[in-house]
Amino acid sequence: MISRSGPLVATALAAALALSACGGGEESANTAAPAAPAAEAGGTLDLAGVCPATVVLQQDWQPEAEHGSMYSLVGPDYSVDTSAKSVTGSLVTQGVDTGVDVEVRPGGPNVGFQPVPALMYLDDSITLGAVNSDTAIAAFADQPTVAVASQLTVSPQILMWDPETHPGATTIREVAATGSPVVTAGDVIPALLVSQGIVQQAQVDTSYEGTPARFVSEPTILQQGFATAEPYVYENEISQWGRPVGYEPLANYGYSIYPEPLAVRADKLEELRPCLQKLVPIMQQSQIDYLADPAPTNRLIVELVEAYQTGWSYSSAARSSPRRRRWSRAS
Repeated sequence: MISRSGPLVATALAAALALSACGGGEESANTAAPAAPAAEAGGTLDLAGVCPATVVLQQDWQPEAEHGSMYSLVGPDYSVDTSAKSVTGSLVTQGVDTGVDVEVRPGGPNVGFQPVPALMYLDDSITLGAVNSDTAIAAFADQPTVAVASQLTVSPQILMWDPETHPGATTIREVAATGSPVVTAGDVIPALLVSQGIVQQAQVDTSYEGTPARFVSEPTILQQGFATAEPYVYENEISQWGRPVGYEPLANYGYSIYPEPLAVRADKLEELRPCLQKLVPIMQQSQIDYLADPAPTNRLIVELVEAYQTGWSYSSAARSSPRRRRWSRAS
């Protein structure tokens, strides 16, 4: 899997996430919030009887604003499982309870960097997964998936570097020419650059685990990231770094995937079709609703980052970065 190697991108996410840390223990519940009213029986927002009792959504990376449309469906009665790394609550949309629950699971280091298609075929309970189009192609022979809804418009995936170690460099090509290691969490990005003669095979290093430790201790490297996250976080929130990074979008080199479309297993498409006919419009609307009022979801995202304790850094200030607002989200 390319953890987080799919979307570098897109977000008109202009919100400030307010921190609300989850307490200790393996599971905590938000018991203070009032329940949402039930959706009209048989209406377009009533999922009971047509969808699984718990709609399980599998993401491909740590909780972040790019995934807001998933997390915004989690109702105020949610509980957080810090051992399993998941959040579960009533599936609430447009202010009503749809009659089923939703469980959102993060990816990346939380699942040992397994690709989302592999997780979907290992665990039959996963309803929808965020499967980048390059990941879908790579897994198609053994783990075919079918995308049913788009989440992002442009991939925000970047490679970043230290401007002090590589003075004057403005492109990935220039930094790679120094022979520096190219550190990613999957092999698609380096394979693309190797095929173009920009990177040599000896430079490829797929050991990225999602924390800043390697970049801070070895500033010669090129490392994957999202334009909407790492440049701001490293400059403003990683105290061991605290300065700008250089970066370039991989879209400049032909990495023009469909980032994080929601997908189902190909062999479950027909079985899930009645559910998807209602659920997909709900998830499309949740993107719009999230952008209109991101604060509650942002609080949840930051809470989950704090609760999961995987070394991923994410704060409220990062979500209101002007850099983030320069990217566009699918509507």
